[in-house]
Amino acid sequence: MSAKITRLDPAGLHETPGYHHVTVVEAGRTAYLAGQCPLDAAGALVGPGDHAAQAGQVAANALIALGAVGAGPQDVVRAVIYVVSADRGVLSAVWDAFNASALAAAFSTASTLLGVTQLGFTGQLVELDLTAALPA
Repeated sequence: MSAKITRLDPAGLHETPGYHHVTVVEAGRTAYLAGQCPLDAAGALVGPGDHAAQAGQVAANALIALGAVGAGPQDVVRAVIYVVSADRGVLSAVWDAFNASALAAAFSTASTLLGVTQLGFTGQLVELDLTAALPA
């Protein structure tokens, strides 16, 4: 049974490109995922120089992490995407790549997209931080 999650957009706030301004979760268990990076199972960087390829690996890793706690994209209540770029077109392309992935439902919740100057691994261009309300 899924946690009770309500997503809403209060009157007076701007229209969003698919996410909601507010996510409310009834009391229950919550999982906080570490920032998911574009590394394969062996720890090698996937898609050097390619934001979209890295977003694909990050999405795949996030699905594994969610699955490990019995959750799926629909259980995500907060998403923060970090992209190494100041170019709005690049940020939008990463947003679009995530929304075209099997993780897409995770981005209908309270979401933030940030352009940053650097991430933790050499060559890393994308990172994803998720919080999920765990099913009962």
